[in-house]
Amino acid sequence: SDAICNFVICNDSSLRSQPIIFNPDFFVEKLRHEKPEVFTELVVSNITRLIDLPGAELAQLMGEEDPKLPGANSTASGFFRSLMSLKRKEKGVVFGSPLTEEGIAQVSQLIEYLHKNLRAEGLFRVPGNSIRQQILKDALNSGTDIDLDSGEFHSNDVATLLKMFLGELPEPLLTHKHFHAHLKIAADLTLFDEKGNKTSTPDKERQIEALQLLFLILPAPNRSLLKLLLDLLYQTAKKQDKNKMSAHNLALMFAPHILWPRNVTANDLQENITKLNNGVTFMIKHSQKLFKAPVYIRECARLHYLGSRAHTSKDDLDLLTSSGSKELQPLNSQKRSRLDSCHQEETQQRTEEALKELFHHVHNMPDSAKKKKLIRQFNKHPTALTPGSDVPPSPAPRRTRSRSFSGLIKRKVLGTPVILERKSRDTTPEPVRVSKENVQLLQKCGSPAHMSQVKLKSLEGQKEGSCRRMRARLLSKDSSSL
Repeated sequence: SDAICNFVICNDSSLRSQPIIFNPDFFVEKLRHEKPEVFTELVVSNITRLIDLPGAELAQLMGEEDPKLPGANSTASGFFRSLMSLKRKEKGVVFGSPLTEEGIAQVSQLIEYLHKNLRAEGLFRVPGNSIRQQILKDALNSGTDIDLDSGEFHSNDVATLLKMFLGELPEPLLTHKHFHAHLKIAADLTLFDEKGNKTSTPDKERQIEALQLLFLILPAPNRSLLKLLLDLLYQTAKKQDKNKMSAHNLALMFAPHILWPRNVTANDLQENITKLNNGVTFMIKHSQKLFKAPVYIRECARLHYLGSRAHTSKDDLDLLTSSGSKELQPLNSQKRSRLDSCHQEETQQRTEEALKELFHHVHNMPDSAKKKKLIRQFNKHPTALTPGSDVPPSPAPRRTRSRSFSGLIKRKVLGTPVILERKSRDTTPEPVRVSKENVQLLQKCGSPAHMSQVKLKSLEGQKEGSCRRMRARLLSKDSSSL
């Protein structure tokens, strides 16, 4: 299913020597951009197969209804809620504005710098200098070039500014309409015991599959920045022996910025805080697997463009695979039978060519008793030893007469020739069998003379043995008649 592109046409000679970038999700991205409604329906149908979403939450995920979030109907307005609202009203080019490709390009400078400074202890937890952060924020909003490697800024300044950027987005990076789906993935996707009851142990495989599907229907800018962010947090957690920041500690720092709904407090979420933090921890630990489309989604997208039938779920793909394997079995047996028949025909052809050459050589021999014996042997078995029809016809065989003493007396007395009655095995002689060793020997011989000598010796031995048996039978018959 991954063999998508076989060649690339490139008119730029300077790029022909460059390696070709292979994208296994080519048809997935093509379907997402060209037919977003079909793509969303395909992905959401598989999400509902994994998690149970009521009608209202499903409509919110599809964007058909406005999301109903915790704390939205609360009349309590605390200091933190009002403060966050004031911060988001101060929109800039990058900070406080909806996520755009330009904003991602500016923020990616912070992420690249932090990748080179992951050993700072308490990274993302220890706040930086507020004055330096404001200078850096103004520079990013104005779009001026920033040299973060000059030493003017500290890694804690950059880390705090990255969290500030995420917190000032109009909606969280994982979007409001996906909130209930993430809550279900973190809380409900658990393993079952032997009795079929849910346990508290997470079902990691189903969680990964559900997150892969959910990330596929994120807006393109959100998905791009989320991948950059989770890669950074994953690398940070790998160096927790230096920076003292584990995946769980990082989740505590970033869950309010990327997953919590805007204008909510900890009191609004109550018991869901632990589940949401655990969900972000899981994303950080398995970030390297979450941005790959499931195999059945790739296959469905490929079949949508190249096949006649589009399969809409993993079960359909499994059924297709199983039926395909059954169809391959008779095809393999047919292929083996064709190979066997070809091998037999080739062997038969080589045998006939060797016998034909021997047959010609016998007819070209000078007249002698040995030649007559060989010709008689050929005439007894015309189908086995005369493969060619272009050979001159052999003389008619003589009538067999009795040479015994009793037969001579009968001819003299009765005056009529007596034909010796042969047994059934003499009237229907067995065809001469050419063994595998003789065929190989005929193929190895270089000259026809060598081939004829080998074959003649074999035929002479057979003829002498048959003559001795015939004489013995005749003598026994003569003695019984006398």
